[in-house]
Amino acid sequence: MDMAWSAWWLSLKVAGWATLLTSLLGIGVGYALARLRFPGRNLLDTLLTLPMVLPPTVLGYYLLVLLGRKGWLGRWLQTTWDIQLIFTWQGAVIAATIVAFPLVFKPARAAFEGVDAQLEMAARVLGLSEWAVFCRVTLPLAWRGIVAGILLGFARALGEFGATLMVAGSIPGKTQTLSVAVYEAVQAGQDDVAGTLVLVISATCMVVLLAAHRLAPGHQTHRT
Repeated sequence: MDMAWSAWWLSLKVAGWATLLTSLLGIGVGYALARLRFPGRNLLDTLLTLPMVLPPTVLGYYLLVLLGRKGWLGRWLQTTWDIQLIFTWQGAVIAATIVAFPLVFKPARAAFEGVDAQLEMAARVLGLSEWAVFCRVTLPLAWRGIVAGILLGFARALGEFGATLMVAGSIPGKTQTLSVAVYEAVQAGQDDVAGTLVLVISATCMVVLLAAHRLAPGHQTHRT
């Protein structure tokens, strides 16, 4: 059971870092695509949404090609900085970040597009800079949709399996995340361990989804 709980804490660390990265990237890219108009905008949106529909193993393969020792980025990191990402928990973070990114990016873009542009224009007329308009007008009006997306991204990163297994492997105590630990426990016939881990991750994801539902734009609490 110690190894099982080690996988649980590792999953929280991987999901936490992945959520931080997806939040920064998703909010920035979502705002840019919501406000800017340029050729290829729809194509870029499609490419950024691909991780939502592609099989995780396909994403894992792409990452292996990119970050492996023979990949141009992996070879550059190895020779220049002596950084090896394959079969590390940092590699698991990258895999989880890419898989969870669309779940943060799409709600963030929708939330920014739902902000009344006239309110932003009024703030500019009053002399606020673009950064001040974003922080004092746009973000406060869009925060519910953004946070809902971030919670969904966290839940997705927490349960990521395919891409993580291909990129980080299953090294107990180092790269074996919770979902991978469940798979390994079932393969080993440890049904009690697998059942416990399944209950833990199911309860966590349910709490996150309930919170995301309550924060989603348009949600109203009805009192009886």
